[in-house]
Amino acid sequence: MTLGDAVQLEVEDDGVATITLDQPDRRNALSAEIGAGIVAALDEIEESDARCVVVEGSGGSFSAGGDVEAMIEGIQGDMPIDERVRYLERTTNETMARLVTFPLPTIALVDGPAVGAGANLALACDIQLATEDAAFGFVFRQVGLSVDAGTSYLLPRVVGENVAQELVLTGDIVGADHAEELGLVNHVYSDDEFDERVADLVETIVSGPPVAMRQMNRLVREGLDKSIEQALVDEATAQGIVFGTDDHEEGVTAFFEDRDPEFEGR
Repeated sequence: MTLGDAVQLEVEDDGVATITLDQPDRRNALSAEIGAGIVAALDEIEESDARCVVVEGSGGSFSAGGDVEAMIEGIQGDMPIDERVRYLERTTNETMARLVTFPLPTIALVDGPAVGAGANLALACDIQLATEDAAFGFVFRQVGLSVDAGTSYLLPRVVGENVAQELVLTGDIVGADHAEELGLVNHVYSDDEFDERVADLVETIVSGPPVAMRQMNRLVREGLDKSIEQALVDEATAQGIVFGTDDHEEGVTAFFEDRDPEFEGR
């Protein structure tokens, strides 16, 4: 399925939904078209039977940051500050918030550059898998800008405050191996094994109990913003919901029968 000219969506029978950013001539920069396409794709996925979402870029780039052409138009047109703020709200804020809070597990497949807003797009997913050609950079300073697209929220949670400060204040580009050391990605796979290793991890996630997976995904995402007391209460509430599912019964039964469970999301 094509959502406009910038984003493609494929929902497979095995429960995997793949969102492909498809403006390779612009290195999949987070344009208004791509931002709207991602939101539309997530809306479609939430109404489907998908259990996991994969986000990738076409043409050897994940996403090369903000829309530079729009920046040039803004400079030449002397865009008022309030209009610039509304532009960011339309192009990035809704997209990032929707992806960060999306109930299904999300996996970013990073091949090539993921910089600026594009780096945040990867971090907005729950898991990041990279090729050896991946590169990350929070390069807002290079174009005379402060951080946006969720940098101040996402980056310190992933790498810690002091490393986040260094990355944004220097604007350094880090390669795949260093990104893995910093925690920007979960795994770096070589080209010859990338597809197989990704497929294995995605299959593991898709085979899990969907109701429980949604709850654990939400709880872990929200955990840093809670006290331990609130976290324990919320976990107990979620567990109470999951206890009543057919999948819980299937999991316990499969355990005692020494077989793999077959979860159906009920």
